[in-house]
Amino acid sequence: MRKVGLFVTCLADLFRPRTAFAAAALLERAGCDVEVPRLQTCCGQPAYNSGDTQNARRIARRVISAFETFDYVVAPSGSCAGTIKLHYPDLFADDPAWRTRAENLAARTCEIVSFLADVCSYSPRDVALAASATYHDTCSGLRELKIERQPRALLSSVKGLRLIPLPDVQSCCGFGGTFCVKYPSISNAIVDEKATNIESTKADLLLGGDLGCLMNMAGKLRRRGSAIRAFHVAEILAGMGDGPAIGEEP
Repeated sequence: MRKVGLFVTCLADLFRPRTAFAAAALLERAGCDVEVPRLQTCCGQPAYNSGDTQNARRIARRVISAFETFDYVVAPSGSCAGTIKLHYPDLFADDPAWRTRAENLAARTCEIVSFLADVCSYSPRDVALAASATYHDTCSGLRELKIERQPRALLSSVKGLRLIPLPDVQSCCGFGGTFCVKYPSISNAIVDEKATNIESTKADLLLGGDLGCLMNMAGKLRRRGSAIRAFHVAEILAGMGDGPAIGEEP
């Protein structure tokens, strides 16, 4: 049995715990022994992207120490998984001991749908949802981790769910972590264009693999008066599509 450490992510912990519960349920159904380390924290991406190398290293050391005993680290976020997998080793370029530990963890770090499809060969069973959905490929998932086929393959097993292609699917949603704070007008213009493309599908649902992107797009859709509801892909695969969408929580 694979021993998996679930990296919850800040956004799931603070704003959307349902995503973390869905990820844990899926991993257990895939036959994994799942644990959520209490000492985990942010992956450090905001510090890393802001050039705060000192704090990024401090955070990375804590994450590595909390997760390195597991067979795999799995996150319901391409952004966080990409940070651990691709950027942690570079943070310790001048520290051979920590670089080795970072590389070892990076090799065992996966985003949730990639892990389910590529490592576990998992397919959801007895999950049904009578709805149409369009899928947004997040920048980190698509460009850094090459996640594109996996979510669509898994969603195709959900009975009654019809996937509608999203126009200009590979374009950014405008979130970009700290980008939306540094450049709000540019970010708003990008997400406005993305919302237009989403609405053109006339889908019931918007799905994706990163909560930051989904919260950004869901907020824009809501302000435009759209009825399209946003969910993390893990929630749909876990059969939790009948619950509140992102932004609908009390």
